[in-house]
Amino acid sequence: MDRITDDWLAARETQAALNCLTRMGHQALVVGGCVRNALLGVPVADIDIATSALPETVTKLAENAGFKVVPTGIEHGTVTVVVDDVPFEVTTFRRDVETDGRHAEVAFSTSISDDARRRDFTMNAIYADADGQLLDPLDGLDDLRARRVRFIEDAKARIEEDYLRSLRYFRFYAWYGDHSEGPDAEALAAIGETLDGLDRLAAERIGGEMLKLLAAPEPSTALGAMHASGVLAHVLPGADPQFLAPLVHLEAMTYHAPDPIRRLAALGGVDVADRLRLSKVQARRLASMREVNASLSEMAYRHGTEAAWDIALLNAAMAGQPLAPDTAARIEKGALAVMPVNAGDLMPELEGKALGDRLKALEAAWINSEFALSKDALLALPLEEG
Repeated sequence: MDRITDDWLAARETQAALNCLTRMGHQALVVGGCVRNALLGVPVADIDIATSALPETVTKLAENAGFKVVPTGIEHGTVTVVVDDVPFEVTTFRRDVETDGRHAEVAFSTSISDDARRRDFTMNAIYADADGQLLDPLDGLDDLRARRVRFIEDAKARIEEDYLRSLRYFRFYAWYGDHSEGPDAEALAAIGETLDGLDRLAAERIGGEMLKLLAAPEPSTALGAMHASGVLAHVLPGADPQFLAPLVHLEAMTYHAPDPIRRLAALGGVDVADRLRLSKVQARRLASMREVNASLSEMAYRHGTEAAWDIALLNAAMAGQPLAPDTAARIEKGALAVMPVNAGDLMPELEGKALGDRLKALEAAWINSEFALSKDALLALPLEEG
């Protein structure tokens, strides 16, 4: 594992982005998640490039090559170079001069070693050139091979540079760590010593990390470690991961993809939507999972198949029981059900509020019959029963 050969690296766009810098004598390397994921054999989403060239030089060379350049974070050395609609974040080698736990003042560097040491985890400090040859200044490959998520050098110092790294640690452990080995002891100790720093983070940043963590195929071990370390109580008071593992198991058994909001409902907690700055859509969905008094078939009828499955999975996980054998059938029945009576069937005899009340009453009777009552049977119901 001394080089990568993935298609994304060999792609014309990637080679062009690197070549516009290297042909002028500058170092340009792909780094971070794209290299890590390539070595682990998992999909690569974004391609980041680290370079010895200064931002203004990157801009000039990229524009001379005919590429679009967007100064996305130029004060920190980052510009986005777009090659035929493919974006590359290109960042000058840098080192941290001063940090406050949220932001960093950086100085540009020509040293890959400086650049590597300012990153968070060793597995994210592996570089590769245009030919796929790896550069591993901090021995991150050994950790990656062992699926060991480890802070670079002093864990406490890395966290104090950006307190979000405590949450990122658990997220990376959930996605890339060896769960049979457990989290790194030094990392957990440092996280425990810096809990108060979490109070300095914006809710949006915390929420983003939590949702990414909960989207992992199996986040239960990571959430258990978060709970034991005190981090979970700090960011989500009242949350408890005890129902998460049963929920993950039930999701797998029913072929349901990981769902962060469903899993968040299983965790519980106080003021979750505000503390994680959920979107309005996410907040409404979370609230709907916590305030359900309807049957599964009624849920499917009123809100759709997925909403009913959310409730079925959560209820079974929290009860510590398997799903009822007829769960899928009940949900499908409700989802396909069509109310046989409409307003036109009751007019002109009824109108206004009386019409609305009668429709609601007939719908309730029809639902209570498990959708069995026919149109004629519903219309025949006495008003006092409707």
